[in-house]
Amino acid sequence: MGTEADQGHLQLAPESFLSTDLINEIQREGIDSGRRTLIRGAIAAATAAIAVPSVRAADDPDIVNLPSWTRSLGKPVVANPYGQPSPFEANIVRRQSPGLTRTDQSSVSFTPLQNLFGMITPSGLHFERHHQGWVDIDPRRHRLMINGLVKTPLVFTMEELLRMPSVSRIHFLECGANTGLEWGNVAVPTVQYTHGMLSASEFTGVPVSLLLERAGIDRQRAKVLLAEGADGSSMTRTINLENALDDALVAYGQNGEMLRPENGYPLRLVVPGVQGVSWVKWLRRLEVGDEPWATKDEAAHYVDMMPDGTHRQYTSIQEAKSVITAPSGGQKLLKHGYYSVTGLAWSGRGTVEKVEVSVDGGRNWRPARVEGPVLPKALTRFQYDWVWQGEETLLQSRVTDSTGYAQPSRAELIGVRGTRSIYHNNAIQTWRVGSDGEVHNVQLG
Repeated sequence: MGTEADQGHLQLAPESFLSTDLINEIQREGIDSGRRTLIRGAIAAATAAIAVPSVRAADDPDIVNLPSWTRSLGKPVVANPYGQPSPFEANIVRRQSPGLTRTDQSSVSFTPLQNLFGMITPSGLHFERHHQGWVDIDPRRHRLMINGLVKTPLVFTMEELLRMPSVSRIHFLECGANTGLEWGNVAVPTVQYTHGMLSASEFTGVPVSLLLERAGIDRQRAKVLLAEGADGSSMTRTINLENALDDALVAYGQNGEMLRPENGYPLRLVVPGVQGVSWVKWLRRLEVGDEPWATKDEAAHYVDMMPDGTHRQYTSIQEAKSVITAPSGGQKLLKHGYYSVTGLAWSGRGTVEKVEVSVDGGRNWRPARVEGPVLPKALTRFQYDWVWQGEETLLQSRVTDSTGYAQPSRAELIGVRGTRSIYHNNAIQTWRVGSDGEVHNVQLG
């Protein structure tokens, strides 16, 4: 792979030369003469494809000569009271998209998905979407109010919330506008810009159901919640009571520490599987109601424009989606041979059931390896063994979730939704690997 600022990591390794079907056949029926021939052929082909080191160990000064850090004392303990990444990783940062938003306060920063491993996003790389900038809130003065259709309206201090029973869960957070630029004939260059309004964290907080129970929710009349933030835009969103009582949290913790200011410190709403705008930051109020409020950000924004000109409103669930993060746009394959293709899959309706990868633009699909743990409404990492011999290739992935829903192609999605939307694009992403190894974003259909 090349060394551009926002490129990811591809691994060269001589692993998994056998197809999943062949492995299953061997496990089911054993090895006969025909399968033995297939195994020998697969090993021979893979061995030929693996990159051979161009320098012998004895000729490599980085092996023969001890580097300076091996011959000297290291830095003192707690040199940085709050740990920082290596300076050699300084290019792995969130990035803004020039021209996407009008001001620095109403803007987006995108997570560098191509550089990440596993299923958790470091807090310092979590994507941001603000409507009037982020704020520093004194937790000693912050309050959470529960009102509306409840027997006893309540006000909680942070100290009181921290004393209550808490839970910790891993969930993905995706902006409803993630991949929005892909609706039209705009193919932005990298996965950071196509899919980077996506992150996943372990969130810790108090279940919303417990708070509503304490307030005495009117279960006969209550249908929705209104969540209100304490920022300058007073972001307010309607939340279905079903989602709120299922697994929503009033969260104060993220990845083992308190929320960061840009992620909602000291409180944010966590509504797993629902678009990010509903995860109201700097949460100050939850009001129980009997019908949606149609606030400014629900009536004029975050609605889907349909082909007939009507608006589809309150479509908050993030449907099943996946993307290959390496190799992906802006990267370059420097050598022929084996690559472990990797990416992420997720679903707002449950768990990832399976992921498939195509190397021919969707004509044929093969199963990818899904890494555990596979958790509800969380990111799931997948891997696929691939040998590249210099041919032009169209790489795609698609996910099927636990409800049986399969990620649609771009043509299938446009057939239903048209091209006038901004939100909720979960179409299959295509990366073209050229014969020169350059990887580009292309749109099929």
